[in-house]
Amino acid sequence: MAKTIRLVLQCSRQIQKKHGSHETNVRQNIQLKIGPMDLLIVRQRTWQYFLISGPALDEVCEAQELATAGEVILSAAAWEQCEQQSLRTRRCEGKRARKVTDMDWMPWSESQDVLRRLVQYPMEHRLEGEGAMRPPLMPHDPDAEEEIRKYIPEAALRKLDDRVPLDFFSELRPVTSLFVQLRLAAGSSKEDFCVILRNASRMMLEILRPHNGEINKVLLFDKGCTFLCVFGLTGEKLPYESVHALQCASQISYACPMMLREIQAVSVAVTSGTVFCGVLGHPLRHEYTVIGQKVNLAARMMVNYPGLVSCDAVTYAASRLPPHYFKKLEDKEMKGLEHPGTVYEYLGITKEDVFGMALTTERSEELPLLGREKEIDLFRSCLEAYKELGQRHILAFEGRLGSGRSHLLTELAHLGQEAGYRVVAMKLVEVNMRQSFSALRTLMARALGLHDCESSSARQSMLQEKLQGTIEESSYCHLNDIFLVEFPVSDKVRKMHETERKNELHATWTKVLEKTIGGEFGIVVIGNAHFIDLASWSIMSPVLRNISLFMVISLAPGYARTENFRKAAADNTTPQKITYLRLAELKPSAVVQKVCKNLGVVSISRDLARFLIQRSSGNPYYCEELLRCLRSNDMLLFRTRRQGEKAEDNWESLITSAVEASSLPAPSSSSAGTDGRVCIIRPDVNLENTVLPATLKASAWGTGKRETCCFFLTEVVLAQLDRTKPLKQMILKFAAVIGPVFTTQMLSHILPADVRHKMNCLLDMLVSDNILKWLKDTELPEDAQEGPAICPQAEHGMESPCLSRKAVQQQCSVLAFRVPLLREVAYELWPARQRGTLHRKCAAFLEQHAHKCQSCGQGDFVAFHRCAVTSTQDGGSCRSPAEQGDSCSWEALVLAGEQLKRNRIRDTEGMLAAESEQAAELPSKTDGKSSSACSCECEAIVESVLVPLARHYKAMGDTARAFYYLLECAAAYLHVSNIYMALMKLNEAEVLRNSVAERAKVIARFEEATFFSLKGEACWRMGRVKLAKKMIRKALSLLKRQFPRTIVGAFVKSQVEKLPCAAYVARRASSLPQEARRKRLARLLRQSCCLSLLEHLFSLEGTPSGPTFSRLAARMKANTDRAADSYWAADSRHRSA
Repeated sequence: MAKTIRLVLQCSRQIQKKHGSHETNVRQNIQLKIGPMDLLIVRQRTWQYFLISGPALDEVCEAQELATAGEVILSAAAWEQCEQQSLRTRRCEGKRARKVTDMDWMPWSESQDVLRRLVQYPMEHRLEGEGAMRPPLMPHDPDAEEEIRKYIPEAALRKLDDRVPLDFFSELRPVTSLFVQLRLAAGSSKEDFCVILRNASRMMLEILRPHNGEINKVLLFDKGCTFLCVFGLTGEKLPYESVHALQCASQISYACPMMLREIQAVSVAVTSGTVFCGVLGHPLRHEYTVIGQKVNLAARMMVNYPGLVSCDAVTYAASRLPPHYFKKLEDKEMKGLEHPGTVYEYLGITKEDVFGMALTTERSEELPLLGREKEIDLFRSCLEAYKELGQRHILAFEGRLGSGRSHLLTELAHLGQEAGYRVVAMKLVEVNMRQSFSALRTLMARALGLHDCESSSARQSMLQEKLQGTIEESSYCHLNDIFLVEFPVSDKVRKMHETERKNELHATWTKVLEKTIGGEFGIVVIGNAHFIDLASWSIMSPVLRNISLFMVISLAPGYARTENFRKAAADNTTPQKITYLRLAELKPSAVVQKVCKNLGVVSISRDLARFLIQRSSGNPYYCEELLRCLRSNDMLLFRTRRQGEKAEDNWESLITSAVEASSLPAPSSSSAGTDGRVCIIRPDVNLENTVLPATLKASAWGTGKRETCCFFLTEVVLAQLDRTKPLKQMILKFAAVIGPVFTTQMLSHILPADVRHKMNCLLDMLVSDNILKWLKDTELPEDAQEGPAICPQAEHGMESPCLSRKAVQQQCSVLAFRVPLLREVAYELWPARQRGTLHRKCAAFLEQHAHKCQSCGQGDFVAFHRCAVTSTQDGGSCRSPAEQGDSCSWEALVLAGEQLKRNRIRDTEGMLAAESEQAAELPSKTDGKSSSACSCECEAIVESVLVPLARHYKAMGDTARAFYYLLECAAAYLHVSNIYMALMKLNEAEVLRNSVAERAKVIARFEEATFFSLKGEACWRMGRVKLAKKMIRKALSLLKRQFPRTIVGAFVKSQVEKLPCAAYVARRASSLPQEARRKRLARLLRQSCCLSLLEHLFSLEGTPSGPTFSRLAARMKANTDRAADSYWAADSRHRSA
């Protein structure tokens, strides 16, 4: 035993040295804690758990509490039996355990001898080269698979059954974690312990499974056990997940002590947030689990708040339950957590909530209802018909979560009150669906005014006053439970049998309901009517068929009650008239109007409008959450527009004025009362590359409002994504890395080899699920054949089947995500390391096509760009771009780029029309060519190749390459005369450049010069001549081609330029190696561009010195062009040789 303990300590020290503590994607410090353990198996018919138990467990728990990162704690029993002379230890203060500080290492031969005696497995069962001394589970029984599946979580089984590769099991996923600690009575035997655990596990699973929760881990401690339960694993995400978790926590806390007398106390903690969900451990012994700071927080809360159901601030806010469901708890210090945030106790249903939630009828003047004119007109026409004919009518609105159902009902309730009707408005929540007679109680109580009564006696008096003559005095006791009153039980009721009493109870409630909502009552408004419980509906349904009533309700898709209303509306035989309407998405004009009203501005920038319109998909709640996240992350800038204000002549002012000029004004109806402010995007923010949850990562570990809005919004979208099978989810995750529009050829390039053959089938299914959409196929190359053929390699003895025409067509198709927000949520599921690998694969594919189109010469947009920066651009190639890629993928990328351009300037009710955008993009105030003159494919390529390349390299953290492709983007947009986008890309490059600490090591001097020259050209196109000259001079200085600033300097420079040097330049060009020659050629071509622009700028100048500088620039350009010709000729001779 002593030798074994020493060997274990030696291994633990080595592991701590190598893996003791490192930071993960979810800020979790991984630590090693060591101690002895026994094995206990708890099983049921469909599940089994391995647990640790035994007398040594007490010391292990004590050692665990004492251990911090990088430490090994030796329990007291282990210290007594070990080789103490070989260890250097320090006793933990007040404890028997000892901390190991150093030890004498066991010789290699001795350690192997101990291992041989310790491991008794036959050699044939050991795994050579795998580092595993114990054999893995290798059953030969054909029924063993069914037995093994009992140990595997359901989320992992779904992926295994769908053949998802194990490498792609892991995700960074927002989940809700629930820790349960059961404290058992002292003196329980091992057999009793096993029975208690089995019964407790069964009870918990019965509570968890209806809510898509599952037990992930069971741990034992000295006086009980701990369960880690998880909601929201792959395929199990539900909207209102926090509510489901809190309900389960409350039920477990109540049921366990009631059903199992051996359990003395139950502590439950609930937290919500992003954690690592996936496989951990040795490749042959994986465990599917969750780790992260939020899991740690739940464990600490469970210990620090015993006997309570506690939750963190994110769960509290994401549940969207009324505040009286919770009680704020005292702040406590928690081990390993610096800022745990506010902790709440979940109280569940209280007397405050017994009469439900009111739906306000007060209209918000600051946030008026926008874009629902059709629904309001329908309400008015139905109300008018009800008034004239007295016919019962139900007006039902169905809408997705966030579609503005509650806001619409509030407006309709207000309109009903204005029309002189008495309106009773109520709103149900998810918990009401699981409480018998909850909806009925709420409706009657609010109709009778009982919710304003503070005591039961006041409620009794109110009921007797309102119901006089409606029910008999002996029946008032039937109202005790539903209205929390204390009428004495009459002799008549006391003598009734159970069935008779139940029938009488329902009859009494029916009479009360008819009294409260019948006659001249008016309008009943019920928000979230899909949450009406079955018991309430059994009484409400017959009443609604027999009385004259106008009811307005809102419903959400996916619920049985919603489906019943939909079918009833289609059935003409129903006694009451039901009008059913689905709420459509907000129109873009309404989105812009809503944002302007929320922000209190007269206009917003076009980029902000496009971002919110596309990402929200017309969903009001999504729009509000996106806007809230932008504001909380300080991405917006507010400015006061002043007519005739002269802008400063600098780059920042130019960017700001360009963005302001492209802003979209709010309709006049929404701009009244504002002070002329406009809202634009901060200059250092690029929304095109913003994946919103990623922008919140800096705050995602806290407990503020930013994490809450991000978590809830992600939860809603992820619930939609989880309706698809795991393999289809995996395809979506790969496609999400590429972008909102992607080609099948590129997707196939980044997919794992064993999934590629399923790609087209899976894509077809995703299209049928309305998650993706096919764009039209690209034209096929002429050599694509209808059937099998032999490729040209066969002439050299290499037989390889060519792609059939159908296969080529499938590989060259283009698809797009229907909902941009769903793509971003799928993207955020990737762990950082895998995400970086995929970005690298995407960049490698796109770089083959990063050049001009064939009609424009197929070169770099910045001439010889890749050759000029090969020293900083690792892997840069000087090969001719025409020799890279293939025509099929090029055509697909052109199609994808055209779609991306349409997405950027698409016609959204005339507010983002292409012609309007061209006006907003501030065309050249000079003689630059118009955008219509460039009838080529370059603009499509910049959208589908260059812009994504910059995004991929930024995601990889490769600043040099990201800057490279931002310059290519800017040059390409200038090439096609899209000045606004050129400015935006140059501004993005400016932000990236300023973020580099050691700029000279990352950004080549040539790129610095190119950056300023492109800025100069953009300034010239915008009419900022003075600023353009400044930028061009700076570029020429970096290119070592100084341009004088004075007349005397211009005269001296002109004399120098007259000196003959052609022969010297030709000899130098021929003597240089190819790489150096092409770098020099790139600099000369860039100098020529700068000098050409200076010549033009000075020719427009109306000063005496203008013509002088213009002639000097022309002479310098002529000399530069001759030198470039010499280098070009030398390079041509080298290639021909």
